Amino acid sequence: MRRCLSKLTPRQMGFTNSNSFLAGSKNITTTSNAAQVDQTKHSSVSDMLVDSFGRFHTYLRISLTERCNLRCQYCMPSEGVELTPKPQLLSQSEIVRLAGLFVSSGVNKIRLTGGEPTVRKDIEDICMQLSSLKGLKNLAITTNGITLARKLPKLKECGLDSINISLDTLVPAKFEFLTRRKGHERVMQSIDSAIALGYNPVKVNCVVMRGLNDEEICDFVELTRDKPINVRFIEFMPFDGNVWNVKKLVSYAEMMDKVVKRFPSIKRVQDHPTETAKNFTIDGHCGSVSFITSMTEHFCSGCNRLRLLADGNFKVCLFGPSEVSLRDPIRSGADDETLREIIGAAVKRKKAAHAGMLDIAKTANRPMIHIGG
Repeated sequence: MRRCLSKLTPRQMGFTNSNSFLAGSKNITTTSNAAQVDQTKHSSVSDMLVDSFGRFHTYLRISLTERCNLRCQYCMPSEGVELTPKPQLLSQSEIVRLAGLFVSSGVNKIRLTGGEPTVRKDIEDICMQLSSLKGLKNLAITTNGITLARKLPKLKECGLDSINISLDTLVPAKFEFLTRRKGHERVMQSIDSAIALGYNPVKVNCVVMRGLNDEEICDFVELTRDKPINVRFIEFMPFDGNVWNVKKLVSYAEMMDKVVKRFPSIKRVQDHPTETAKNFTIDGHCGSVSFITSMTEHFCSGCNRLRLLADGNFKVCLFGPSEVSLRDPIRSGADDETLREIIGAAVKRKKAAHAGMLDIAKTANRPMIHIGG
């Protein structure tokens, strides 16, 4: 018996070909105040999460570690990266303290990233403490799935609400080429384990790169036919060391052309204004399909995301080089009010939108493994 998505967005818009789809998608693009929230519903302390464009930031991504058990080509240079010494990384108590500040100010979703977050030995304790924060509605994780199947039952007990698993190919030999490691079977097992434990949907992140995995797009869509999987196709993005080239980029429009030809019943759903993905359902499929279009159709106007890096640096934009340390003031004895002022000032400096993809490629930024996926 198929286990389908328990909740589907009620309003759906249908498109019979890629041209009508693209026209329709523009009709539901959010305006510049898309992420604005009725501020009267929030206490004055939440002003630290409102930027100068009125965007209210309710989503915090916390990188638990820079270490990873894979070496994905789009994430890490072939020679590896210099890791931050352990004493300079945030401790468990520091992570929980900072998370508590953000949640008490209005953050209602936290995502744990890395590196690979499951390699951190105290991840279960961290999940337990974060899930207990009053006001937090969702605790999520993005993982490569290599060790997830073994750890997931306990993580679920500790309050983990949702899962994204990174997988860029369904071909084991290609997996080894892309990640420079073995482990494809273990990732597939983790996907099935998550489904068996009741996670619905299980999100599968796929970075699409021309000449490497773009011919597998429809194969990934097939995963959604009988299982509650949300496949999320991500445009290839430039970061230090990943040898980004515009020729490797497979655009959202090109990906949609491939999908529409094979699955003509694909329908756009009504997305939340702060949603980064463009989401779709397909008639007869339990799961769904999404596209993250950071390069060709950015979603900066609705951005509600902030990032806390493993070394304690605070980053308000994935593609912006600006960072401010929260670790240093904590270790210098700063009280919560001082930390709020530092966070609020950084949020206020957030720009309206990131640069174009060619400019991003020229801008100094850290490797993705340092920033957190």
